[in-house]
Amino acid sequence: MGVTSEQRFGEFVVVRRHGDQGHVAELVLDRPAAMNAVSTAMARALAGACAALGADPGVRATVLTSTHERAFCVGADLKERNSLTDAELVRQRPTARAAYTGVLELPMPVVAAVHGYALGGGFELALACDVIVADRTAVVGLPEVSVGVIPGGGGTQLLPRRVGAARAAELVFTARRLEAAEARELGLVDELVEAGRDREEALALGGRIAANSPVGLRAAKRALRLGQGLDLRAGLEVEDAAWRSVAFSGDRAEGVAAFNEKRKPDWPGE
Repeated sequence: MGVTSEQRFGEFVVVRRHGDQGHVAELVLDRPAAMNAVSTAMARALAGACAALGADPGVRATVLTSTHERAFCVGADLKERNSLTDAELVRQRPTARAAYTGVLELPMPVVAAVHGYALGGGFELALACDVIVADRTAVVGLPEVSVGVIPGGGGTQLLPRRVGAARAAELVFTARRLEAAEARELGLVDELVEAGRDREEALALGGRIAANSPVGLRAAKRALRLGQGLDLRAGLEVEDAAWRSVAFSGDRAEGVAAFNEKRKPDWPGE
């Protein structure tokens, strides 16, 4: 898929649109001088980029990538944090949270392409995505307790939803780092690919996702996310509400017509 457009948000975040119609968006972490450490400025840019993507009905899938050769993201900018007063840290917190919730609340499917270090807030950005594709150079972990804090970008809530409460507790409490093979074995990442192929494979996955109904994709994501943690009866009610939101859509009509006519659907996206 070729790049059809590119838009920069602040100094450290870029959004690229791929494919003839730009249905796949690439959300690029672009602070290579600091291994994509999330500063206040970068957090603000990431939140702004996510707000723009979330408001664009033409985006069917988003892929989160990094421009640094040896890191996806090493987490919070601790040098900046060290310079903040307590009052400044309190004021900075909503900005930091907005970056992580921005990725988490994107309405379309989101794939992370992870290579090298994805630590602390960097791994939390990946955890905020729906699927994590990692290459064999990946090193992941939530080491926050080793510097006197806790995972504060969603890690204490997202990791147990992936790997269970006891495994998440062990990983958070020990602050240990996991190399790619163990991370895949324990379910911290979903697909393991050869070194240097994480971005390519994640974009290809994004392309396969984007071939499907944008209305269906967003409704399916809502059902998956909102149903987590509910009992089965409540979860099925969430699913039914999502089904009702698509059952009479233009996409449903087009999908059924295309199936019966043995042709590729031309999704109206509504």
